[in-house]
This record gives sequence, C-alpha cells and structure tokens, in this order.
Amino acid sequence: VSAAQVARNEGGNVLIGAFAALASFALFHVATVFPLSWITLYSDQTIPQVLGVQIVGAVLAAGAIMVSGWLADRVGRRNLLGSMAVLIGLFSFTVPWLLGAGTLGNNVFMLVAFVLLGLSYGQSSGTATANFSAQYRYTGAALSADLAWLLGAGFAPLVALGLSARYGLGAVSLYLLSGAVCTLVALRINRAIERKEG
Repeated sequence: VSAAQVARNEGGNVLIGAFAALASFALFHVATVFPLSWITLYSDQTIPQVLGVQIVGAVLAAGAIMVSGWLADRVGRRNLLGSMAVLIGLFSFTVPWLLGAGTLGNNVFMLVAFVLLGLSYGQSSGTATANFSAQYRYTGAALSADLAWLLGAGFAPLVALGLSARYGLGAVSLYLLSGAVCTLVALRINRAIERKEG
C-alpha cells in the first residue's frame, strides 16, 4: 500500500496518530538535545558531565519503556498516553525552575524528563493504529510516527533554544505544554471516533 493511498483514504487517522504522539516526541529532544545546548551556553557544567547524566537518563528511560508496556496492559494504551501527556504538561512548568537552578536542577530536569519520556514513548506510536483499516495499518502507523517526528521532534531543539534565548525558559515550558495539549486533544478525538463507529 502506498503512502499516497493511505493519505488519500485515511489521512485523518494519520493526523490523529501523529498528534497523539506529539507530547512524547517533543519531550524527546527537549530532554536530549536542548539541555546540551542550554547547559553549555548558560551553565558551568561541561559537556562530558551532561552526557554522563544523559547516559543514566537513557538507562532509566529504557526501564520506563518496559514499565509502560506493563502499565498499558492494565490501564490501556490511550489512558496511559493521556496520563503521561498530563504529567508532561505539569512537568513543562518546572523547566524554568529546574534549568535555572544550577547543576542539581539541570540534572534533575534531565533525569525526570527521561523517565517521563520512557513511560510515554513506549506507547506513543501504537495508540491510534487501531483506527486504520487492516490494509492501511502498517503504512498508516509509519506515516503517523514520521509526521509526529517531523512536527514534534524535528525542529524541537532549534525552536526550544530560539525561544529560550529570546523569551526565556518560560517559553520552552509553553512549547512543551503545547505538545501535551495536542496529544490530549488527539486522544479525545480518537475516543469520539471510536464511540461514533461503535
């Protein structure tokens, strides 16, 4: 099945899938690439120190991905992803406080962000795949994930750094919060479609 066929016949589902994953994909680069730039420019921490914390964070994220599978089996993928979007939204308000609090704040920001990333990322791509017809499901899921990467992650480090340099870290909070809101809206639309079709 070609991407053009999926876009033509089930483009709405592609958009819902992409926006459902937006909070996770935006958090990915706000947790990984953005701190490297911000901390290098505005902190005394060295790049090796930041990378060391991020390695620990990556291990925590890997564990959190496995936990997310266990949780999704119990509460459902959509419920877990929605809950994680709410937590990411709440976490977004800590960005100025943590990244403005020196080395300890920087490290706490990265470690918490990696845990939230693992818990949400583990379910982000598969939540809306059931919307697709069987013949479009694989290509539709791939297109949704690619679009989410483009919208939520592709420009996130540059956007976050540009916003923080011009308007302060509060703008990064709003940027991350917007991803969480998009995820919640997409999940709500997804639920409404399922109820209508059911």
